[in-house]
Amino acid sequence: MKNYIKELTRKFKKYEIDGYVIPKNDEYFTEYSKLNRLEVISNFSGSAGLAIILKDKNYLFTDGRYTIQSKIESGKNFKIYGFEKLINCSLFKNLTLGIDPKLFTNTQVKNYFLKYNKIKYVEKNLIDEIKKQKEYNSIPFFSLNKNIVGESINSKLNKITKYLKKNKADYIFISAPENVAWTLNIRGGDSPNSPIPNSRLIVSKSKKILLISNLKKCKKLLKNKVIRKDEFLDVNNLPSKIAHLKKKNFIIDDKSCSIFYENLIKSKFKIIKREDPIYLLKAIKNKTEIKNMINAHILDGVALTKFIYWIKKINKNNITEVKAAKKLENFRKLNKNFLYPSFDTIAGSGKNGAIVHYRARKENCRTINKNDILLCDSGGQYKYGTTDVTRTICFSKQKQNIKNVFTNVLKGHIAVATTDINKDDTGKKIDKRARKFLNKSNLDYAHGTGHGVGFFLNVHEGPQSITKINTVKIREGMILSNEPGYYKTNEYGIRIENLVYVKKMKKNLLFQNLTMAPIEKDLINYDLLTIDEKNYLFEYHLEVYSKISKYLNLHERKWLASFI
Repeated sequence: MKNYIKELTRKFKKYEIDGYVIPKNDEYFTEYSKLNRLEVISNFSGSAGLAIILKDKNYLFTDGRYTIQSKIESGKNFKIYGFEKLINCSLFKNLTLGIDPKLFTNTQVKNYFLKYNKIKYVEKNLIDEIKKQKEYNSIPFFSLNKNIVGESINSKLNKITKYLKKNKADYIFISAPENVAWTLNIRGGDSPNSPIPNSRLIVSKSKKILLISNLKKCKKLLKNKVIRKDEFLDVNNLPSKIAHLKKKNFIIDDKSCSIFYENLIKSKFKIIKREDPIYLLKAIKNKTEIKNMINAHILDGVALTKFIYWIKKINKNNITEVKAAKKLENFRKLNKNFLYPSFDTIAGSGKNGAIVHYRARKENCRTINKNDILLCDSGGQYKYGTTDVTRTICFSKQKQNIKNVFTNVLKGHIAVATTDINKDDTGKKIDKRARKFLNKSNLDYAHGTGHGVGFFLNVHEGPQSITKINTVKIREGMILSNEPGYYKTNEYGIRIENLVYVKKMKKNLLFQNLTMAPIEKDLINYDLLTIDEKNYLFEYHLEVYSKISKYLNLHERKWLASFI
C-alpha cells in the first residue's frame, strides 16, 4: 500500500498537481463496485469513503459506520476524518488537486474543494496507471416481465415524459444505472451484490430512448426486441451522437452525472439540474413488487431461522465468524430462488460487533466463544426480491446491563415499527422515536435508523431514509429498514433490523414487517417492556411462526414456537 502512495506522489510533477483525490465510487456512482481504487491506495475496504493524497500527508474521509474500521485498516498512513470535514475542506489550502472527471460531480467539487483549493481534471485515472484494475466478464443484461415488476416500460416512460414536459425539457440524461434498470425493466451483473446493468439512458419528451452501454451486454435485449437497434448506442459513440441531437435542453441529476458527462452535454445543450424523478418513482413499490418482496422474505426468514437455531442449539464446535457467515449463506442456498448475498455478510462477535460494518476475513477473524454476543447483518438477492436483516445472538446468560441496552434498542425498534405515519411522516421524525430509549441513558449510535431498499436491486436506495436529517415524506409502497443499535468499543455490538413496507389501511399509513425471523429473547429484560411492547413481540413471533414454520423441521419448529 505504501509503495502505491509513493508511486502516486511521483506522478504529481508530471501532471502539475499538489495532490490527488480518490473516491470509493466508480463512474456509475454505485455503492458496491467491482472496482477497488480506494482500497488499493488506502487499504480501506468500507463502502463509503474518499482519500486525498498530498506530497507529505494523506487523508481519509468516511462516515460513522466506519469510524473504528477505518482506523484499523488505514490509521497507520492516513489522518482520518468524518465526511462532514470534506465540506469546504480547510485542512489544507491553496493547493491544486487532481481528479478523474468521470468520478465526481460538479456539485461535489464545489462543495468540497473550491473554497480553499483548486481542481485540475486528469483524464487518465492515476490509480489505474499504478495498478491495472481487474477486468470482469460482461454479464448480458436481461429483461423482467411485467408480471414480475408490475408495470410496463411504456407506463414508466409516460411518467418520465410527463415530468419532462412539466419542466419544459427536451431530454433527460439518466446516469444512475439502477434508474435505467427500473425504467426499462432490465437487470444485469455489474455489481458484486446487486443485479445492476451499468448503462445510461437518454429519454426524449417524445418518448424516444437511447440506451448507452456496450454491445456485448445488450445483445440479449436486442435479440429479444426489448430495445431496437436504433435505441442502442455504444458508450464510445456518445460524444458524436450528442452533437447530432436536436432541441435545446437536457435535465441531468448532479448526484450521479459526472463532470465528464455534464461537460459533454453542456457543449451543445442548456443544462437543467433536477433530481432524477426516477428515484422517487422507483421508491414507491407497486402491489406486484410488494408481493414478490413478501415471498422473498419468507424464503429468507426460513434460512435465517434455521441458522439461528443451528448456531444456538446444534453447533458444538468453536467456529469462526467466517465459518458462521458461510453457514448462513449455505442455508440460503438451499432455496433455488436465492441468487447471491445482497452485501457481504457482517458477522461480528464480541468486540468485532462494535465495528458497525465489520467484514470478517479468514486471516484475522475471531473464533466465536460461548460468552460472546454475535451481531449478524446479512441479506440476499432472490428471484425476485432483495433482503437485509440483522439479528444479535447470544449463547450464554448475559450481564444485566447488556440486556438493558439490548432491550432499549428493541424498544426503539418497536417504536419505529408501530409508527403512526399520518403523524410522523418523515424519516427525521421517526428517527427520534428509535433513539428515545437509548438517549434516556445517554446512549446513541452513529448511523441512520433506516434506509430505503430496492426491488431486486440495490439494498440501499433513496430518497427516503430514517435519519436525523431526512425530510422526504414517507409514502405508501415505500420499503425501509428499521435498525437501531448500540456499539460499545472493544466490547460488543447490538443491532436489530427488519425491513418494513408502508401499507395503507383505511386512511392510515402503517409499517408492515417484511422480515420474518425471531428476535433474540435471551437478551431481553422483560421488566423494561410495556404491555403494548410485549403484545407487539408476541404478535410478531406469531406471524413469523405462521409464515415459516411449515418449512422447518420438527426441532426447529418446536424451538420457534417457544418465542410465542
